[in-house]
Amino acid sequence: MQYKRILLKLSGEALMGDKQYGIDPQRLSEYADEIKAVVNKGIEVAIVIGGGNIFRGLSGASEGMDRVQGDHMGMLATVINGLALQSALEVKGVQTRLQSAIMINEVAEPFIRRRAMRHLEKGRVVIFGGGTGNPYFTTDSAAVLRAIEIEADVILKGTRVDGIYTSDPEKDKTATKFDTISFNDVLTKGLKVMDTTAFTLSQENELPIVVFDMNKKGNLMKLVSGENIGTVVNL
Repeated sequence: MQYKRILLKLSGEALMGDKQYGIDPQRLSEYADEIKAVVNKGIEVAIVIGGGNIFRGLSGASEGMDRVQGDHMGMLATVINGLALQSALEVKGVQTRLQSAIMINEVAEPFIRRRAMRHLEKGRVVIFGGGTGNPYFTTDSAAVLRAIEIEADVILKGTRVDGIYTSDPEKDKTATKFDTISFNDVLTKGLKVMDTTAFTLSQENELPIVVFDMNKKGNLMKLVSGENIGTVVNL
């Protein structure tokens, strides 16, 4: 295996499957199968999920809602998604812990770094909900922050495209894919990988990011096994 400890970043929209909003049980089950296969290989897995399938604070703010209130609603949405993924994993026999950056003791443990690392060492999947616990920070920022804190080897950003392209491949048929690219090249070319705060934090801590298609069966296993899947962003 190429990595010992990974942080998997999933968007909330990914959980919708073919639905317009909410959570698609089929897609959730597929993701749980992919994650279980990797855990069975002895890889320690932490996960951060967005909440865009339920509520996005930024879009709420654009419609007149207070941004801080909207972001707190988005944080709660990530906890809902975390609970759903936890349930899907435990149905398949994968021990899972949900830790939240905001206090919801009845449904999730508080985020405690040492406890999270201990869970990982014991082979449990740890899902980090509640973002960073602060408004104005995205779940991308939460993913990078948690990955650094738990000393993950890499951030695996699961998307619906198979890597980073010169332009949006869904709009531009001439777009070409990068196999590897440096942090500086991403910035100079103006490519969208993560928001600037998250991306800069990853660069400063020399934490590589791999962007890949999570919806293609077996891709996660291929990636952690060392196959050339997606696009690697490093120094």
